[in-house]
Amino acid sequence: MFKGSIVALITPFRNGRVDEDAYKSFIEWQIAEGTEGLVPVGTTGESPTLSHEEHKRVVEMCVEVANGRVPVIAGAGSNSTEEAVELTRHAKQAGADAALVVTPYYNKPTQAGMYAHFKAVHDAADIPIIIYNIPPRSVIDMSVETMARLAELPNIIGVKDATSDLNRPILTRIAAGKDFCQLSGEDGTAIPFLAAGGVGCISVTANIAPKLCSEMHRAWRERDIDRAMDIQDRLMPVHSAMFCESNPVPVKYAASLLGKCASDVRLPLVELTEPSKEKVRAALTKAGILS
Repeated sequence: MFKGSIVALITPFRNGRVDEDAYKSFIEWQIAEGTEGLVPVGTTGESPTLSHEEHKRVVEMCVEVANGRVPVIAGAGSNSTEEAVELTRHAKQAGADAALVVTPYYNKPTQAGMYAHFKAVHDAADIPIIIYNIPPRSVIDMSVETMARLAELPNIIGVKDATSDLNRPILTRIAAGKDFCQLSGEDGTAIPFLAAGGVGCISVTANIAPKLCSEMHRAWRERDIDRAMDIQDRLMPVHSAMFCESNPVPVKYAASLLGKCASDVRLPLVELTEPSKEKVRAALTKAGILS
């Protein structure tokens, strides 16, 4: 069900509120451009600064607009197990196809604590769950062994791997089996990750280059390796520019250049600096995304 170019959606804001019209229009554009899956309220969607009411509304809008055309993987994680359960249950109620649950940040649980956290969420909500393993933000790193144990639970179906460790998908495939859905969380390593056993990427860059990202993944699946590599090379400076400052500040500025939404972010994130704006604009222009 989950493969190819899956976008980690931005959440447009205007005057301090979620810009619902821009968000719905943005999702329609993503689907029209070939994006194969939608992830609302992840890191790129600024989930840390959305209220629970906003979080749930954004998920509901995404499911409504997608209308079954592409799968929706709703962000539902928290460093509070009780809160993660609540958000995962809501993802199920809203009609999402899966929930993306991050490893508990800040608390720094052990491997045993991570297992217990995910098992509690699994047992409380009847929906497919994708583990989000992102050590640079959560501080902790789920081991391959813990992930393989969790993969034995029927609704723990895969991982968004943002470790940048290309040994990891191979080791995970061996430990958890070929049916365990491995999605890259790093645009820059998407093609090597596919070669190592992955099936797709939950992408930041797809917000502003959805057609190119989807074409790259389709080329890979069709064994047109030269085409996939050409697109990867074309997009590599864009991937870099999207992280010149904290995500999602650069990608929201890029989206504003394309006329898709305002560049507004919520504190403690702030507007992109002028040198970074120049870097983003130059990368988009060089890639042919911005004329």
